[in-house]
Amino acid sequence: MSQLKPNAGSRSSRRRVGRGSGSGHGKTSGRGHKGQKSRKSGHVRRGFEGGQMPLIRRLAKRGFNNKWRTEVDVVNVGSLAAAKFQAGSEVNLAALAAAGLIPKLVPQNRRQDGETTVDFVSRRPVKLLGNGTIDVALTVSV
Repeated sequence: MSQLKPNAGSRSSRRRVGRGSGSGHGKTSGRGHKGQKSRKSGHVRRGFEGGQMPLIRRLAKRGFNNKWRTEVDVVNVGSLAAAKFQAGSEVNLAALAAAGLIPKLVPQNRRQDGETTVDFVSRRPVKLLGNGTIDVALTVSV
């Protein structure tokens, strides 16, 4: 291990420039005379195409975020069967939340005829879809 050496020519010492004309890399430090490449920040930025409209600005932006989109909680018929509701039972929001098919309900105050009552409602609308099969009769109200 102590006698290992790198292959000949695989390692080269760092070129020190600007250290006098005798070094061969003095004065202009190998950059030539004038021009963009001789300057201290002599490069063009990423995506710059010489003043032509860059590709990233030529391509169209796609899509948008609809701030009026309504998200819904989806309940499939197959998930009703998997929740093992009793035959003939009524499945409402409270039963769906208890079975873990929708997020838990939140209280909402409702005033009617001067009296305040508290209803428990879902945060989002619930949509019942027909994916899956069910073999018991249920009364579902969402």
